[in-house]
Order: sequence, then C-alpha cells, then structure tokens
Amino acid sequence: MRDRFVRVASDLLDSDERTAVVLAVITAAAFEDAARRHPHRVIDVGIREQLLVGAGAGLALAGMRPIVHTFASFLVERPFEQLKLDFQHQGVGGVLVSANASYDWPQGGFTHMSPGDVALLDTLDGWNVHVPGHPEEAEALLRRAVAGEGREYVRLSEQANRAPLPVADGRLLTLREGGPDAPVVIAVGPMLDPTAAAVAELHATLLYAATVRPFDAAGLRAAVGPRATADVVLVEPYLAGTSTARVAEALHDVPHRVLALGVPRAELRRYGTRQEHDRAHGLDAAGLRQRIGAFTPGARG
Repeated sequence: MRDRFVRVASDLLDSDERTAVVLAVITAAAFEDAARRHPHRVIDVGIREQLLVGAGAGLALAGMRPIVHTFASFLVERPFEQLKLDFQHQGVGGVLVSANASYDWPQGGFTHMSPGDVALLDTLDGWNVHVPGHPEEAEALLRRAVAGEGREYVRLSEQANRAPLPVADGRLLTLREGGPDAPVVIAVGPMLDPTAAAVAELHATLLYAATVRPFDAAGLRAAVGPRATADVVLVEPYLAGTSTARVAEALHDVPHRVLALGVPRAELRRYGTRQEHDRAHGLDAAGLRQRIGAFTPGARG
C-alpha cells in the first residue's frame, strides 16, 4: 500500500499545483524524483513530527492541500496536540497518510506501534477515517480524500486482502447475507480475509468497511433489518472496541449484543513478526473463528 501511495501522491503533485507532500524522513527516499520536479511542494522536515503536522496545517492555511505522511505512531500519537490545535482549532483540512498500522513492524518495538490511533482521532470532531484493505482501495480512497476539503486520515497497512472491493463511496458493503436471525459481522480493512475465512462455515451476514468515519449507520441498520434483537461482531485492525459506540448509536432502539475484536490494550512485549502478533491477539482466522463461534453458537452450520 505504501508503494501505491508514493505513486499516487507523485501523480497528484504533477497534476495539481495545490497538492503538497510533507514528510519526516520516513519514505522520503521514495519521493526523491517528485522532490526534484516539485522542490517547493515536497518538504522533508526531518525527525520533527510536531513540525511535520504544523507545517502541513500551515500549508493548508495558505490554500494548499497537504498530504502529511509518516508512521502512524509518529503521525497521530506523538504530535496529537498539533492535530488538535493546528488543524482542528484552525478549521483547516488536510490528508494524513500513515504507514505501519498497529504493529506492521514489531521489530521496531512499542514506539513504532499505534493500535490506538483511530480511537485517539475519535476525540476530535469531523475527521474522516479510511482503512483500505488493498492497494487499489488505498488509491481510490486517497484520490478522493485529496480531491476534497475536509480532514482525512488514510491508514495504510502491510497486510492486504487478496482482492480489492469498490469502496470509494465510503459505505458498508454486504458480501454475504446470512438470514433474518444471523449475526452481523463487520470486517474492517485488512481484517476481511481472515474474518471471511473465520465465518465461512457460519450462517452469518458479512459486511466490509474501508471507511469507518463517518460510520455507515444506515448500512448496518439495513443489514440488521426488522429483527427484534441483533448480534453484531466488530473486527477491527486496531484497538478492540474502537467503533463499539458507533454500533450502539446505529442500533440505539434495537436490543443487541456486540463482540468487539481487535488489538487488546495489554502490551505484547515479545516482538516477533506481524503474523505472530496476529495469532497472539487472536486476529488470525483460527482465533477469530474460535471467538466468533463461541459468541454465536447458534450460527454454526
């Protein structure tokens, strides 16, 4: 996804004089050609993440459309005050594009992990959050974000689904209908493939989300239908329970249960591979199958 981001951002620099890319060393080498073509619109501020965000907001105040990029932990967590004051308080828009997701590079240690980034952005108003599950989706969502005027966060990951889906409109996609009493399973971004494998033998409705803010409440209501009660399973590639409140708001008048699956709050200090972290957190297909099956035993075939 990061390679696709570089190609798309470079193309946007060539085609739109309002576009600027602001970096903090991370991925800067990949933008060297673009920087030679557009030396005043590709800016590397060095390892200064607060300045990274502040410079992006300053460009926005000057009428530019900034794309601000680094690892998620250095883009959202470290300079959060600048996001709050320089973008939010000033009322300007921009596009944040992160890499490394929750724990894509566990060898870097906890400083390079950011499972809480979306939850942290939820404390601010008006941010649109996109979690593509494939490079094609990342391109579509990035182009749409840059073409707009709002505050956008595009969360890139090393993990990707096998095939892209049409996600540009930001709505929940219904991939499988499980019947009037079936649990509704929402898979977010790169969690789709393991979730689909986990529920393959269950009578479950499977929804897919690549845009989580704004949350498609109408799409969830349509999937739940007129039933008296509902079971919802939320599978997110970041902090478990991040979107639970959005599900509750969408189903405020429907008695329901929610199983929120994602990265737990407890720190995993044995830094292996991303796949080993998936297994340790129960976010591989086997772990998801066990927990979803236990939550909805009546959905088993």
